[in-house]
Amino acid sequence: MNPPITTPLPVKRASRWNSPYDGNNLRPIVSVFMTQQAYSRICVHSVSDMRNEVGGILIGQWCADENRQQFLVVEHALPARHTRQGSVYLTFTQESLVDIHDQIDANYKGEIIVGWYHTHPSMGIFLSHYDTWLHSNFFPEPWQVALVVEPVSATGGFFVRQKSGIFDPTRYFGFYELDGNYGRSMVYWTNLYQFDEEKGDASR
Repeated sequence: MNPPITTPLPVKRASRWNSPYDGNNLRPIVSVFMTQQAYSRICVHSVSDMRNEVGGILIGQWCADENRQQFLVVEHALPARHTRQGSVYLTFTQESLVDIHDQIDANYKGEIIVGWYHTHPSMGIFLSHYDTWLHSNFFPEPWQVALVVEPVSATGGFFVRQKSGIFDPTRYFGFYELDGNYGRSMVYWTNLYQFDEEKGDASR
């Protein structure tokens, strides 16, 4: 794997959405920046089946700024089209992984897999034992992340490995929404709140 791309943090064109766990002495390895296009596609896919889990792959760039602060830019979300799924599980089959890599090669050259997402209909935001196993085995890079969306309650959050090496399946992080819609936010997850880093305050 190549080193991260060196580029400034794109905070000036992003809005910060915090989870209840952000800032509680947790030190994630990376911050997550997500485009509105990726967020919108995830949300549309998430409500396509309100009884069974659905999921896909997050692609974009792994970056670091001049101070070596690492961050991800999630440019696109690719729904997995060949999965085994039920009300409490989702499995990426070999066919789904081949299909994802074919899509990246054909349409998203220069981008890499930075993580994955899946839904927990009516179950809450956490990673199960199987989710944690899947993340460790299929997304082993320290900077790769897992996003869980609960479409019934309209909630979501990222699970990120911490600098200490801990990967807590019960504490999730928020993200930076990259502005592509002329200043209008698209984030509607009710468990996140908008945080003004310059003022140090929050609002919904």
